[in-house]
Amino acid sequence: MKGPFTIWLILALCLPFTSCKIFSKGKSGENITVRDSSNLTSVDRVITEELLTSMLRTRLIDAAKYSSANNFSGDYCFLIDMSISSGKNRFFVYDMKKDAVIFAGLVAHGSCNTHYLENAQFSNKPSSGCSSLGKYKVGAAYRGEFGKSYRLYGLDSTNSNAYKRDIVLHAFGPIPDQEIYPRLLNNSFGCPMVSRSFLERLSLIIDQSNKPILLWIFQSNQTSSTASK
Repeated sequence: MKGPFTIWLILALCLPFTSCKIFSKGKSGENITVRDSSNLTSVDRVITEELLTSMLRTRLIDAAKYSSANNFSGDYCFLIDMSISSGKNRFFVYDMKKDAVIFAGLVAHGSCNTHYLENAQFSNKPSSGCSSLGKYKVGAAYRGEFGKSYRLYGLDSTNSNAYKRDIVLHAFGPIPDQEIYPRLLNNSFGCPMVSRSFLERLSLIIDQSNKPILLWIFQSNQTSSTASK
């Protein structure tokens, strides 16, 4: 019988080469928890205010202000807090009209070209295989190796090479819909990689928006910074 590592290795070798190649699993230390709302099925799942850290709350406010000032959607924005374990929900969908995080999901970070990277590290360099911090414009959808995907355009000096690096928002089958902590997700090659059903829910928002959606990748344990276009 093949062990988990062997199975993931075979899967990785069978996939076509891509900027979001998948790596094996690992373990991590504790981080903040978001309520499991799996018993609710509508997009009206609300993660209560007390479960959000004060720094995340600051980012939500900053994201809403940035969206308003830069002609992004005034209805929704996406925030990814890389301070949270990849086995926990850390991709937040913020409804600016309701002033509430309406749902959240798992998202992978880049391996930085290592065998496996437990905690996210960041780089804007081409071929680094790392995630990049900063604000992004969610661009047009296209059909790629992982099915429906969305191009991402970096708005900061820390992620200005995102488009050149083929950093996109996409789904991958093995990413689960529920939190798996203390287990962790597979690494990508820098793409924010989510479950198929989570991408479907994001697509409902992106495709129906008449303005681009803001996506912000950050660390809540660091001071908020202002992005430049």
